[in-house]
Amino acid sequence: MNIGKIIADLRDKKSWSQTDLADKSDVSRVMIGKYERGEALPSIDAAKKIADALEVSLDYLVGEGINAHFDKKTLKRLEELELLEDDKKKTLYDLIDTYIRDAKARRAYAH
Repeated sequence: MNIGKIIADLRDKKSWSQTDLADKSDVSRVMIGKYERGEALPSIDAAKKIADALEVSLDYLVGEGINAHFDKKTLKRLEELELLEDDKKKTLYDLIDTYIRDAKARRAYAH
């Protein structure tokens, strides 16, 4: 997926117009449109402003890197999870593992 499509999809999820994103990111609406149409690529500075406005990491915005599939809220939760005491961490990981196992089982039996 290209950066323009990612920007457009994230903007649509927030029900924002290009003008809304421009206002929140301090990047011109004309440039937002060009990025979304694939007519231009944002500079690092513009990409960072857009990512911040959309509440995602730069990795997520460009669709690459270890954190490409996580929004900022998820990354913050993971960081905070790592600060918990070991026994609480283990309990949460066990719970997460149970939900993942159950979801995989439901998908396997659905086919």
